[in-house]
Amino acid sequence: MTITGLHHVTLVTADAQRNVDFYTRVLGLRLVKTTVNFDDPGSYHLYYGDATGTPGTVITFFEWPRASRGRPGIGGTHHVALRVADRDGLLRWKRRLNDLGVSVRGPYDRHYFTSIYFRDPDGTILEIATDGPGLLINETPSAIASEELAPPAELVRGARDEDAIEAETWPEPVNVIDDAMTLTRGMHHLSATASDLSRTDEFLRGVLGLTLLKRTGNFDDPSMPHWTWGADDARPGSLVTYFGLDSPTAKRSVMGAGQTHHYALSVNSDEEQLELRERLVQARIPVSTVQNRVYFRSIYTKDPDGHIVEIATAIPGFSVDEDQPSLGSALQLPPWLESQREKITAQLTPLNSPEWPHHGRDAAREHVGNSINLSQLAEASA
Repeated sequence: MTITGLHHVTLVTADAQRNVDFYTRVLGLRLVKTTVNFDDPGSYHLYYGDATGTPGTVITFFEWPRASRGRPGIGGTHHVALRVADRDGLLRWKRRLNDLGVSVRGPYDRHYFTSIYFRDPDGTILEIATDGPGLLINETPSAIASEELAPPAELVRGARDEDAIEAETWPEPVNVIDDAMTLTRGMHHLSATASDLSRTDEFLRGVLGLTLLKRTGNFDDPSMPHWTWGADDARPGSLVTYFGLDSPTAKRSVMGAGQTHHYALSVNSDEEQLELRERLVQARIPVSTVQNRVYFRSIYTKDPDGHIVEIATAIPGFSVDEDQPSLGSALQLPPWLESQREKITAQLTPLNSPEWPHHGRDAAREHVGNSINLSQLAEASA
């Protein structure tokens, strides 16, 4: 398979500073690049990830100031899932987020992993999921996705003990994000919504070459099919899942704050990217020319329901215009916009972001009453 996994996901925020506060100081990600939307240079484009912005760890945001809330639906992403090693780490995240005023649901046993759910200040649904036990625990590699597997009856909504789930948490306050909790492991999966999963399969598997790994039902609505694609080994970070919503009354997604603008899949080289582009052309699926995004090169297409899908190279990376210790600390512009720096800067609100590394210390609590207002974050995330 040419595609190695997820590269990044790009969402919309209405407030860049609030966004920085939440993703760095609350979740402990690194702001690895502060730049502008190359296609709309009057607005920020912020990149978060691990220490270097490794593909698969990266979540990015376009700032659309004062944008109204969007809505998930057909043609959009429902939620984005980050990775944590195990259940103890998950429970510690639940305790930390709740203590900071962020409402958390779960932990829910999804059979293949365990996860919690919450929202960022713009309303984006975020999930934190454990690495294991994995999607292949109940199927052999030679027969993956050969049949539809219903969720275990005791794990679906209506059968599980919601009161016990809500009550379960870590027994002590969690004031430090340590190695067992770090979310810089990257994305676990993202979940989008489709009107016809067979048609989506023709695109993801038939054209792009992903492996169909699982056909099951939505644990919160078993009547809704839920399919997963990714690498052959079903490793976290390679997974794209879609809920099937083929009702004639089903609503389409509405772009706005809290919604995904596009998701990106990763390839290692320009040659592999061009190969995939040719496959899209041969399948008569519209695809862009190669776009220079400085930190990677991209082509853009759409899934059958119109969700923008990017295929991005893993190279050259985020250190091409600033050294690794300084990543994200200053506004970077592509060479073709550098002559407009003064004009662009005048349109942007200056950002206050924590120094890196802030891993291992409680950046959120350190900034209470300073540049981050946790009560406002909690209200926005409710």
